[in-house]
Amino acid sequence: MRSAVSVDALKPAGSSALLQLRGVTVRAGQVWVLHAIDLDLHPGRRTVIIGPNGAGKSTLLQVIHGLIQPDAGTILAEQAQAEGQPIRSALVFQRPVMLRRSVLGNIEHALHLAGVPGRLRREQALAALNTVDLAYAAQRPARSLSGGEQQRLSIARAQALQPDCLLLDEPTASLDPAAGAAVERYLMQLAQQGFGLVMCTHDLALARRFAQDAVLLHQGRVIESGRAQAFFESPRTDQARRFLAGEWLDQS
Repeated sequence: MRSAVSVDALKPAGSSALLQLRGVTVRAGQVWVLHAIDLDLHPGRRTVIIGPNGAGKSTLLQVIHGLIQPDAGTILAEQAQAEGQPIRSALVFQRPVMLRRSVLGNIEHALHLAGVPGRLRREQALAALNTVDLAYAAQRPARSLSGGEQQRLSIARAQALQPDCLLLDEPTASLDPAAGAAVERYLMQLAQQGFGLVMCTHDLALARRFAQDAVLLHQGRVIESGRAQAFFESPRTDQARRFLAGEWLDQS
């Protein structure tokens, strides 16, 4: 049975902050994982980050989310900073991490950690499950779900926190085509509700379908970024043209 909680209650708070990365640098020993990243991420848009293995895509998401502190540079939310409200993000990993709880309990626990009052947790958790068509599994152990169901649960858990931006690290990479298509469909629905989405993916077909903005990373640097249609149809840089053509980018 569907929750009486309005889906509107699970929408982001409506921050229109422009997230600005300036000179963001991360090192691992003597290796530059991210090097002087300058990037603007726009609210309410679907941004896809692509690039070869080891380009720094996952690290960039973790820096934005605050799991990794950069060695240099700044991350500013332009409007939110003026209002004294930091931009709120939630991170969805490629391989979902499921707690030893029920499907519903996984979301309720996340809401508890976020400080949501007990009387609201179950209603919000059920509403989030409804958005990804998982209410039928609410009382099942989360770890008994299929891979696609677990990824949908991880998206519902993130959405329930009402972030301004959802960060998605290869969310369909470990799924079969049908499960991947279902996840993509739910993400598009979230975008239509006003969530900003930033996704890393190796799937260029998915990137072309999904992106409104595109970013190409290589060796920890932004090679090219801009509106997705222009990026995919007429990339400005030789490296972007070669990457989109399936060519190997040099490692020098």
